[in-house]
Amino acid sequence: MADDTADVPADDAALNAALAAEHAAIWGYGVVGAALGAGQAAVLAAEIAHRDVRDRVTTLLADRGTEPVPPEGGYALPFPVLSAVDAAALAVVLEEGVSAAWVRVLDRTAERSTRELAAEVLGAAEVRAVGWRAAAAQNPTTRAFPGL
Repeated sequence: MADDTADVPADDAALNAALAAEHAAIWGYGVVGAALGAGQAAVLAAEIAHRDVRDRVTTLLADRGTEPVPPEGGYALPFPVLSAVDAAALAVVLEEGVSAAWVRVLDRTAERSTRELAAEVLGAAEVRAVGWRAAAAQNPTTRAFPGL
């Protein structure tokens, strides 16, 4: 595949990377929901939140004249998801991946509205990650600098 990012401004490239992370999170929450059993409301809320962000970023990129990255057909899981604890741990990985992508957006843009969006999404991802870390019995449950 050719590198189509050569002519894309750095902030749009970072937004597209964040969009790719949102696509992966949406797909991953399907796996989390299938394996979790209980706690479906949290899975549904997280998936809806990521779909909302996906839609906002897709519109933002299209308005800027940048082609939004499409979702992949599937994504490799970082580990087998065989239990509710594994499902919660996967949700942590998804939220941390989204957080890392949005930190890059913060690093690469000076536009106030884009920075506000990045900060909003980063904070929401960390709040969800705290709940999932607790469900996966991970300590500490909070991160001082999410996404770093």
